[in-house]
Amino acid sequence: MRVKATVAYDGTDFVGFQRQAVGRTVQGVFESVLEDVVGSSVRVLAAGRTDAGVHAEGQVIAFDTEWRHSLSDLQRALNACLPQDSVVRELTQAAVDFHPRYDALSRRYRYTVYQAPVRSPLVRRASLHCKTPLDIEAMKAATTVIIGEHDFAAFGRPTKGDVTVRRVIEAHWSATPPWLVFEIEANAFLFRMVRSIVGTLLQVGHGKISPERVLEILASRDRSQAGKTAPAHGLCLIRVSY
Repeated sequence: MRVKATVAYDGTDFVGFQRQAVGRTVQGVFESVLEDVVGSSVRVLAAGRTDAGVHAEGQVIAFDTEWRHSLSDLQRALNACLPQDSVVRELTQAAVDFHPRYDALSRRYRYTVYQAPVRSPLVRRASLHCKTPLDIEAMKAATTVIIGEHDFAAFGRPTKGDVTVRRVIEAHWSATPPWLVFEIEANAFLFRMVRSIVGTLLQVGHGKISPERVLEILASRDRSQAGKTAPAHGLCLIRVSY
């Protein structure tokens, strides 16, 4: 049967999701543990190939198995064997042709900023520290221009093919001091698109560019016009919708 799993992981000690020749990957860890538990080689499919350092609380994977016990037993067995920075949150049986990437309708990411004069060692793995105040209202104003269907070539490159048009369903900032949180949902994302958008919006927050400038950057389709890519450790894949 094909199994659909919602998984979470702390991306700090991974070189990314996708298995690579060198380095610890999320895919490699899950495939290794699955092989130990079910007794045969298992290939894992994923909704998104998160970069090195990027976290997930709602990544979706799928795999085929001849497991003959309950799915709750499989979940317990996997979580007993997985390292502390990875976990299976939910397991369900899926259609035999289910694909977590190609069947997804949208993906939602969260970027977390810790705004305080002094850094906190306790939150450094999952948030970006900004010691100077940010203009959240200017950042909110700038965010509105990216909502809708646009060519996002200025903020990333496609992982496959050459189409750079994406549809952003929702994007907004919220502030609960000392936290600033950016959430964005789209039908799909370009490579490093979210982090490039955040990096540009942080420039707005620091007063280096105006909110109106973001629209000009978007229209330029020129990656060199956008801000520096924000660090990976503030980003988390929080949900995939089907």
